Amino acid sequence: MNQLIITGGHGGLATAIVEAFATPEWGVTAPGRADLDVTDDNAIARFFRDRTVDLLVCAAGITRDGLLTRISEADWDDVIAVNFHGAAACVHATLPGMIARGTGHIVLISSRSATHPPAGQAAYAAAKAALLGMASELARETGPHGIRVNTLLPGFLETPMTRTVTAARRQEILADHALGRFNTTAAVARFIRFLHHELPHTSGQVFQLDSRCPQ
Repeated sequence: MNQLIITGGHGGLATAIVEAFATPEWGVTAPGRADLDVTDDNAIARFFRDRTVDLLVCAAGITRDGLLTRISEADWDDVIAVNFHGAAACVHATLPGMIARGTGHIVLISSRSATHPPAGQAAYAAAKAALLGMASELARETGPHGIRVNTLLPGFLETPMTRTVTAARRQEILADHALGRFNTTAAVARFIRFLHHELPHTSGQVFQLDSRCPQ
């Protein structure tokens, strides 16, 4: 049985991924923060010890929006710790087993904010942009070991994390979408499953999944 680990397992996207992989050939583990605090290196080491991981999806994420001149140091550190360091630490804990088996797939959930950040998302954009750089390097580093590394920019999703976005801001974001509609967590989850099963020769790629055109 293939083993899937999804960090941020109680989030809206993670929940959809669990549903998409609810098939007999997959064993799915989706820990929430109480089970896996991605800001705690010791907790990560304990969680991944002796686990076989065929597919790791790093979906844990938080926002603490604020202009760079106003965001607190604590909020900045929290955003970097969860969105970037947490993902890097989970990858670090997972890679030795994948290298030993000569196979594995890592999917990092980044954001369009990494390349087109709105005002007030300096910390979030920095963390998500760091994932892009890390994924590109990891794909080259681990490819010879049979490991794939890909990154997704899912787009604006209706999840608990985005509930605080005002109606006016939602309309501004929606106006940038050529299709006039947001992506869905279910569609992103299905794409991850397709990417894993149907694109076995694909690595080092960044997939933007909504309809916002490059600027």
